[in-house]
Amino acid sequence: MSPGRLLSRHRADLGAKWLVLVCAALAFLVLLLITILIFRDGFSALLEIGLGNFLFGTEWIPSAGKYGISTFILNSVFLTLGTLALAAPLGVGCAIFLAEVAPYRVRQAVRPATDLLVGIPSVVYGLVGMTLLCPLIADLSGGGSGHCLLAAIIVVTIMVLPTVVSISEDSLRAVPREYKEGALALGATHWQVIRKVMLPAARPGIVSALILGMGRAIGEALAAYMVIGNAFAMIHSPLDPARTLTSHIVGEIPEIAVGSLQFRALFATGIVLLVIILAFNSIGFITRRRS
Repeated sequence: MSPGRLLSRHRADLGAKWLVLVCAALAFLVLLLITILIFRDGFSALLEIGLGNFLFGTEWIPSAGKYGISTFILNSVFLTLGTLALAAPLGVGCAIFLAEVAPYRVRQAVRPATDLLVGIPSVVYGLVGMTLLCPLIADLSGGGSGHCLLAAIIVVTIMVLPTVVSISEDSLRAVPREYKEGALALGATHWQVIRKVMLPAARPGIVSALILGMGRAIGEALAAYMVIGNAFAMIHSPLDPARTLTSHIVGEIPEIAVGSLQFRALFATGIVLLVIILAFNSIGFITRRRS
């Protein structure tokens, strides 16, 4: 190869490295600027309101200077736990079906369809929930609009199922084949192999899938906002309208002045939400790495 060609290839390689470096630096810079903006306005609000009043206060009345988000935190926890209660059996059951039971052709059709659900915008889930699910809940409950915590739990469960199914199935498939063959050779039935060999071996990956799904559930904003009812009061049943951290931010933004204490208090709410989501994602990532 001629020296000129070698030099040209070297320049192209160097240019590609610099391009990748610049792209990575820009992505990091954007993330850093967003974080700085959130924490700058959020911390100033926390200093003015008081951390205890903000986290443990039960009333959000800007005209009275009350900015408490404990109700929204609890509602977010209820939404996440409800989603977990539905997504765990449905997601893990679907993963077992795809990994161990489904014929090849069925698996080849169902898995891409499941993955496709990830790309559907949140607003579409919310719209379907508003037009189909909420009226159904209203009819079955005998009154109300049907916009309630239960509707949000069902919608968000559908949204997190692809994540739970995908990671759980991959974890089941990653179990060494020798485990399954050894159990079958000892006389275990197929279901006994799944229950006593496959699931325990894949448990770290399944737990990781559920944790990541919970992080998605607590951070979902638009779809939950469209069906949850957005009431400020503490709920007493899943059929009550509620307001979570994310739906609170979405609902308050259009009504406030930029730079006001109420505006900055929403950034403080964003800090709380960011910390919770980062904790879920970090635990899920560590659990998956260990698996």
